[in-house]
Amino acid sequence: IHEPQSWIPRRMAVLVLIGTVATHLFGGSAGREGTGVQMSGAVADGLARRLGITGLERRLVLVAAIGAGFAGVFGVPVAGIAFALEVQPLGQTRRLALVPATIACVVADRVVLLLGVHHTALPDLGAVHLDAVLVAKVVVAGLAFGAVSLVFAEALHRVKAVTARLVAWPPLRPVLGGVLVIVATELVGTRAYNGLSLPLIGLSLAGGAGVALGAFAYKTAFTALTLGSGFYGGEVTPLFVVGATLGVTMGHVLHAPIALLAGLGLAAVFAGASNTPIASTLLGLELFGWHPTLGVLFAIACATSYLSSGTSTIYTSQQGRRWGFRHQAPTPA
Repeated sequence: IHEPQSWIPRRMAVLVLIGTVATHLFGGSAGREGTGVQMSGAVADGLARRLGITGLERRLVLVAAIGAGFAGVFGVPVAGIAFALEVQPLGQTRRLALVPATIACVVADRVVLLLGVHHTALPDLGAVHLDAVLVAKVVVAGLAFGAVSLVFAEALHRVKAVTARLVAWPPLRPVLGGVLVIVATELVGTRAYNGLSLPLIGLSLAGGAGVALGAFAYKTAFTALTLGSGFYGGEVTPLFVVGATLGVTMGHVLHAPIALLAGLGLAAVFAGASNTPIASTLLGLELFGWHPTLGVLFAIACATSYLSSGTSTIYTSQQGRRWGFRHQAPTPA
């Protein structure tokens, strides 16, 4: 998107779908949103090629496609708009992409619903009474969310680097990763951390009964092994699981409402790992209810997580970038 030199292969839309299905079939810990975004980008770029759209206009199409894929997968059109504009620091392009991204996200969400696809229903957390003690606890939890999002991103990149050194031929790397996932599954004695792990989110938002205090660490490890070894899939849903289960742990530690911290963690860990605090705040509101006081807590948790996560990110195109600025060494005189 920053400086597109070549067209996205049209076959990628099919290949990433097959790869993601295979990942889930064999028990890999991965999400589906990455597939939706990549398929959306590949289809949009193919259409741009057919229509002869190049330069700035092509970049706008790709930004809109990113938002549409995100919005369609999770049913969050408003967060999809913010995600498309925030995840890629494109300066002035953000302003120009606002209208295309808005149209694409709303249309994508409507089309998914018209096709009869129903998203996982999450409970409305309701209006929350704000007080200084609760806000302080959310800030502390936000620091933990940011720290874990940093660990998640770094673990993903480190596993990729180690796997590349150990196995020179890329197609063989998932074999090593698959063996490690099998071993890890046997060691923990449950398949709760394979696949999407959506039941863990449900249990966390229901009060945390049945969720191990270290569940967030297990899910982080399973996802790093899966995606770091070359399996296809997304990072966002695993981040939701990590955040929700970490919220359970922090709820116990801070003696705070567990369901509330699970919801905040779901959005805030994603905010820290993806450098998208605004989109994550809107995501929390779309998923858990448009309540002003709840929005304040989501904003605090996501901003704190973002600020405490450093420059680590799950998206390599963001490395060295924060809030649309690129960190560069001073130009020699």
